[in-house]
Amino acid sequence: MNKISYLAVAGLLWLSSCTPKTQFDASGTFETEETIISAEATGRIKEFNIEEGQTLTAGQYIGFIDTAQLYFNKENLQAQITAGLSKRPDIASQVAALQVQLEDAKHEQTRISNLVKVDAATQKQLDDQTYLVKQIEKQIDAELSTLNISTESITKETVPFRALIDQMKDQLTKCYLVNPINGTVLAKYARLDEEASPGKPLYKIADISSLLLRAYVTNDQFAQIKLGQKVKVFIDSTDTKYKEYEGEVTWISDKAEFTPKTIETKDERANLVWATKITVKNDGYLKIGMYADVKFK
Repeated sequence: MNKISYLAVAGLLWLSSCTPKTQFDASGTFETEETIISAEATGRIKEFNIEEGQTLTAGQYIGFIDTAQLYFNKENLQAQITAGLSKRPDIASQVAALQVQLEDAKHEQTRISNLVKVDAATQKQLDDQTYLVKQIEKQIDAELSTLNISTESITKETVPFRALIDQMKDQLTKCYLVNPINGTVLAKYARLDEEASPGKPLYKIADISSLLLRAYVTNDQFAQIKLGQKVKVFIDSTDTKYKEYEGEVTWISDKAEFTPKTIETKDERANLVWATKITVKNDGYLKIGMYADVKFK
C-alpha cells in the first residue's frame, strides 16, 4: 500500500471514529416559562434600571413611576382629615366646670352629714344636698354622652378620607418598580420618560438556570417513560461531536397529537405523538430555541 492510500484509509478511520453513533429517541427545542412584567400605575417612568440580558433577583428595586400627583393628593386628604378632627369637642374642658361643682357639692354633703351626726344639721338639709350631688352627676353624664356622640360623628366623617389615603398609599407602592422573580431579562419594552399605564408591558423575564426541552415521543416510547426519569440530552458541540447533559422528565402530556410539521417526511407528520418536557440544568451554553436530542436509555 502506497503512502497516499495509507493516509486515505487512516483518514476514513479517523472520521468514522469521530462520527457519533448514538441513535437518539427524540428531539426538540429548549423553552422556558416567560413572565411579562407590566406597570400597575399611571405616570411617566422616572427611573428604569434594567437592560436586556441582565440578571435580576426577586424583590430587586429597578425604578419608579412619577408619584408627585398621588403624593399631593394624599397630603390634601390628610389635611382634610386633620381639619375635620380639629372640630371634635374638648371633652375634658367642657365638663371641667361641672366636675368642680360636683366636688364642691360632695364636700358640702360630707360636711352636712357630719353635722347631722351631732344634731347640728337636719336630715332634710342632708337629703337636699344628696339630691344636688345626684343632679350634677346626671348633668355630667348627659354632657359626656352628647360630647362623645359628637366626637364619634366627626370621627366617622373622616373614614372615607382614610380609605382614599389607604388606596393612594397602595397606588404609591405600585409606582415603585420591584422585580418579582429571579431571572434574566429577555426583552425590554419600555424606556425612561415614557408614559406608563396599568397593564402596559415593561419587560419580559425568565429563569434560565434550567431550561425545558419539549420533545415528542411515539406510541412505543410513551409506554417506556415516566415522570422523574433521568435521561441524556445532547446538543451539537462541533461538526462531529455532541455535548451531553443529564435531564429529568418533568411533564408528559396525557393527550396525543399529530407530529409537529417540522418533522421532515409526510409519513412521520401523520403519526400521533405525545409531548414531554425535560428539565435540564443550564451551564450557560443552552439557549431558548436551541435544538437538542434525547436518549431515554
